[in-house]
Amino acid sequence: MEKRKKIWFALILLLFLNGCSFSIRIPGISKEKYVERGLASWYGPGYYGQKTASGEIFTGKDLTAAHRTLPFNTRVKVTRLDNNKSVIVRINDRGPFQKGYIIDLSPAAAKKIGLTKSAMVEIMVIK
Repeated sequence: MEKRKKIWFALILLLFLNGCSFSIRIPGISKEKYVERGLASWYGPGYYGQKTASGEIFTGKDLTAAHRTLPFNTRVKVTRLDNNKSVIVRINDRGPFQKGYIIDLSPAAAKKIGLTKSAMVEIMVIK
């Protein structure tokens, strides 16, 4: 009877652990890369001289971007999918808040990938 209890306990434990996910975080090392695809836009004229969500003053000359959830100072490679041009930006603001859009680039960053309106991009966090 004791052996039967141990088997049931092991089965229940396995079922429980199967629904959980565990990760060990080692600074500077990531098992998974964060990749996202969607529309990119750029922002600028109405924001020059204003504070970004991170507290920096927006100039439009830096290679920066706004993302809804990535931590400030995260470096992201943005690749435009139709021309394969890319730029590395630093997240320092929040946005965009339009459906389907995943990142807002500063004018300097947008210029690097030839973005004048909106375009499909892939963003990948750089570790």
